[in-house]
Amino acid sequence: MNNKKTKKVFVQGAISPEKIADSIASHQSKTEIGAHSIFLGQVRADLVDGKTVKAIDYSAYEEMAEKEIHKIREAAFSKFELTCAHIYHSLGKVSTGQVCLFIFTSSPHRKGANDACQNILEAVKTSVPIFGKELFEDESYQWKKNEDIVRNRT
Repeated sequence: MNNKKTKKVFVQGAISPEKIADSIASHQSKTEIGAHSIFLGQVRADLVDGKTVKAIDYSAYEEMAEKEIHKIREAAFSKFELTCAHIYHSLGKVSTGQVCLFIFTSSPHRKGANDACQNILEAVKTSVPIFGKELFEDESYQWKKNEDIVRNRT
């Protein structure tokens, strides 16, 4: 099911539980699928320099980011036995406890779904131009430093 059309990946605000549930439910009729793997990224209430994060305000170079995510998705179809792959990321303000990243992969077997989901996650986190501004409880902010990216590039 290798779809060449670039899909919209950005959702304004948090990714709702209903969107996640609807996505799962829409795959019940696809009887060639034997496994799904889901990753949900949630905003944490990190403590940074004595201040608690209350939300992250996400921004992106949308056209460039969507093209890069499309490449990542297509590469996953080439590398893994996938039936479906869906990737959604938030833009705008997402409060702590809310979902900001949703990756959903489907395959005839669990290994393909699990491996593809993890591969997509790592690629999105390291190569897609999405930026997060951490908003603190005291109304101050700072640009988020993604420690996973720092570790992967050193």
